[in-house]
Amino acid sequence: MRIRSIGVCLLLCVLALVPLSANRVAAQSQNAEKPALYTYVSEWTVPRAMWADYLKGDAADIDIMKKSVADGSIVSFGNYVVVNHQEGQPTHGTWFSATSMSGILKVLENVRTAPGATAPPLAAAKHWDYIMESHDYDSHSGTFTNGYLRVGTWRTKADSSDPGGKVLKATFVSLLEKLMADGALHAYQVDEEVVHSTDVGTIFVVVVTNGPEGVDKFNAALEEAQKSNPAGWAGLRATLDPAGHRDMLARVGTMTHK
Repeated sequence: MRIRSIGVCLLLCVLALVPLSANRVAAQSQNAEKPALYTYVSEWTVPRAMWADYLKGDAADIDIMKKSVADGSIVSFGNYVVVNHQEGQPTHGTWFSATSMSGILKVLENVRTAPGATAPPLAAAKHWDYIMESHDYDSHSGTFTNGYLRVGTWRTKADSSDPGGKVLKATFVSLLEKLMADGALHAYQVDEEVVHSTDVGTIFVVVVTNGPEGVDKFNAALEEAQKSNPAGWAGLRATLDPAGHRDMLARVGTMTHK
């Protein structure tokens, strides 16, 4: 199996979608919960000498994903190569999302039984899988090849709470919706594991930017938001354990949202 992480990345035709995004911001402000979105993430640590072979093998998986979007089994997919490498950590990843767990499992079975599932680059790689659930997400429709995926991981503090995610929605989600409307992002998700392999209470803020410029726009907007609303962001930080924070940055090879 060649499936790897989302997670997470991240689209064009922004002007046509600005009114739609404005409505989404209003919905978020009213704490309207979106239907669950499930994401399967796989990550691989591929030996450097086998990177080229691994990428060649991606084509078969991408074909499966395209067919799965077309038949409605999944609503999006993407693959990526990690930029900030760490010893023993993932080098490559893939994700796909569906509106049901049955959609996830159907496509997963197709990938696991594909001819390339036992290819040498995969047999030689370390491997991690995650199954995520999100109720805070947004994306632009289309296929994009210029994205950068950034995943921020936090653990929530045991002695703090954010009922209904109100503080998170008023800070991070609101910011991400504005960046979607501005065209800086192709997509975002705020995920928690539905099948836990990490600590309960871990959240993943996932964005796919519109090109490398989108990374700068995201960073600048995040800094400005914290300056303009210090109390709100202080409230968010009070719910998070800084010792549990990690970031990942990757180059998205291709991504498609229905």
